[in-house]
Amino acid sequence: MAGPIRVAVTGAAGQIGYSLLFRIASGQMFGPNQKVILQLLEVPIEGPMKALSGVAMELDDCAFPLLESMVLTSDPAVAFRDVHWALLVGSKPRGPGMERADLLKDNGKIFVAQGKIIDEVASDDCRVAVVGNPANTNCMIAAHQAKRLPKSRFTAMVRLDQNRAATQLAKKAGVPVTDVSEIFIYGNHSPSMFADFTHAKIQGKPATTAITDRTWLEDEFLPTVGKRGAAIIAARNLSSAASAANALVDHVRDLCTPGAIHSIAVESDGSYGFSPGVWAGVPVKTTSPGSWEVVKSYTMDSFAQSKIAITNEELVGERDTVKEMLA
Repeated sequence: MAGPIRVAVTGAAGQIGYSLLFRIASGQMFGPNQKVILQLLEVPIEGPMKALSGVAMELDDCAFPLLESMVLTSDPAVAFRDVHWALLVGSKPRGPGMERADLLKDNGKIFVAQGKIIDEVASDDCRVAVVGNPANTNCMIAAHQAKRLPKSRFTAMVRLDQNRAATQLAKKAGVPVTDVSEIFIYGNHSPSMFADFTHAKIQGKPATTAITDRTWLEDEFLPTVGKRGAAIIAARNLSSAASAANALVDHVRDLCTPGAIHSIAVESDGSYGFSPGVWAGVPVKTTSPGSWEVVKSYTMDSFAQSKIAITNEELVGERDTVKEMLA
């Protein structure tokens, strides 16, 4: 864009936000010539807002040439005003003993409110990327609040799963991660997701010819990718932050790069056996900055179909749990 891009980030003082903001301000998300205005949202209590002021001081101290200005606020109407991108990072974490249904409903209230406000005050060309978990269903909830912005503008991030899958395949094959291609994520951003190794390529050839151990692919690779977040929590007593921020940079950058083929979660049109209307991870091709089309050329074998059926069932169950928020 000729002028600066306005970018809203929710939960901006959190761990992911802290890892993300400097990447945006340095030009890694929107390119080395695109100026940005960061509109940063935190909850209206002293601790997070004070922390946000400290993050802003650090951003100032970096003297990024592309960072034109910042807005620090606890008011969503201010944070989302005229933004071109709304990055919904903040969400309520799952607490001890909390059922997934309770988490869905608690976060649903947040994303109902944010979806409505974004639709009211954001730029006409606004795009929304949801990271806060449960990301797919939170994105669906936010999109259903929009009357002005089309649902195709609302995407949820499964790129972290894609990046994790690419690295696991590369390590197993003993090649650089850049040698892995066409590894896409289907379904939910949860342990039920399906990292489709059946169509992945390693050095341009089917991954299954480079990695012939099908048992490893089915019984070790898939659970490792699906449960990687839990493994990181067990190791560092904190959830993924820098890798999630990095994946969001990839998600948005590829959505701004015509011709890029990558995994995002979008409203299903029934492709690959997903129920219409759920937000499911699928491969897409970016057609123009911020716009995409589903890549429908992959034929799934019976194993892949069975895995997609499982993650689709979970997505449908989540939709049923929050159905009153989708009116």
